[in-house]
Amino acid sequence: MRTKFRTTIIAFLLSYACIATAQTPVLNSFRTASATLFLDFDGHAVSGTAWNSIDTIKCAGSGLTDAQVREIFDRVAEDYRPFNLNITTDSTVFLSAPIKLRTRVIITTTSGWYPGVGGISFIGSFTWGDDTPCFVFSAALGNRTKYIAEAVSHEAGHTLGLYHQATYDQNCALVSSYNYGTGVGEIGWAPIMGVGYTKNLTLWNNGPNPYGCSQTQNDLDVITGHNGFGYRSDDHSNTFNGAANNFFYNNQFNVNGIIERNTDKDIFKFTMPVAGRFTLNAIPYNVGSGNAGSDLDMQVTLYNSQQAQLNIFNPGNTLSLVVDTLLNPGDYYAKVEGKGNAYAPAYASLGSYSLQAGFIDFDSPLPLRKLELKGLQNGNKHQLNWIIDADEKIVSQSLEVSANGKDFSTLVQPSPDSRSYIYTVRVSNTFIQVKCNIRQ
Repeated sequence: MRTKFRTTIIAFLLSYACIATAQTPVLNSFRTASATLFLDFDGHAVSGTAWNSIDTIKCAGSGLTDAQVREIFDRVAEDYRPFNLNITTDSTVFLSAPIKLRTRVIITTTSGWYPGVGGISFIGSFTWGDDTPCFVFSAALGNRTKYIAEAVSHEAGHTLGLYHQATYDQNCALVSSYNYGTGVGEIGWAPIMGVGYTKNLTLWNNGPNPYGCSQTQNDLDVITGHNGFGYRSDDHSNTFNGAANNFFYNNQFNVNGIIERNTDKDIFKFTMPVAGRFTLNAIPYNVGSGNAGSDLDMQVTLYNSQQAQLNIFNPGNTLSLVVDTLLNPGDYYAKVEGKGNAYAPAYASLGSYSLQAGFIDFDSPLPLRKLELKGLQNGNKHQLNWIIDADEKIVSQSLEVSANGKDFSTLVQPSPDSRSYIYTVRVSNTFIQVKCNIRQ
């Protein structure tokens, strides 16, 4: 039986005319993969498929700018990054893919033939072999890139055999056919197959579907077990012995990677040539501030040459992290993995990331001669003043705040020439630090 699913923001099927053409940027997420998900923003006439009970459905283009198309592509590509699947905007790539390893997602302003929804699809149509597409209605979603991207990943998930992720109460009574997730801010979470429009971190999930609280749907197993493709090959070693050595060049090195499975751990080796301060920025792929569009909540564990654990870095309230520590000369290892947080399970914390490492030699003269921060309290306001005496130009600076003196987040990034700031205190026992970048 062919099951039709819609995304709420159903309806009598009839033909609808109006088609427009545009030229979409040509993008591919994993060009060597045979299995293909085609994001069609240019408009398309649908005929000879399970949708065509009456006539051809003529769909207009998406009505989106190139910048919007690029952001939607980037968000969807990251959702599907762990898999041996190419996300593309190129129709020639789609048409050259095996017919039972492809599907088309039509992003269109044309929704009058199926009003009142953000998108619609047939369950399992990816493998039908007749190019039955699914649809996302851009205008119905207010042309908002985040909403459209969520709907694209969601509807494509249906074509791969996924039902909705639902929620139940403690007595196994259905609360909602859609899981709306939980939490706010950068780590606010929802399942891709639930409703993730307002949550930053949307992931695949292992939870109940709407047909019973014991009907658990393991999204990752369904995607990789029923559609003719699996996970990408592991890109970095999971073992200390197999870890590639990363050498500092001009006191820094950069690495990119992907956490493809929830058992994956990427291990990197590096050598401190002298005693110094080691820093590491671990950043999940994102499309904007607050790690928007990320699918990976990162954790980095640092080990010494004897593979003894030195420290675990995972701030809890952000998806990215910073390692800032003092190390002696010698070999070290950094282990990268995906973790859960207060809202999101670790089950599908998967995706791509970058590591930006550097060190400062203790024996080298520092360009910074003096950095002094003072603060005065006036009621619920703090007046901060600081002094920076450096040989080189200050190119950027930030004030960071912490409630525990350990986990800091950015309060403000004043201009390079600023030396004071007033702000309203929102929590007691607040710690403040100032950081500056100096041109060298």
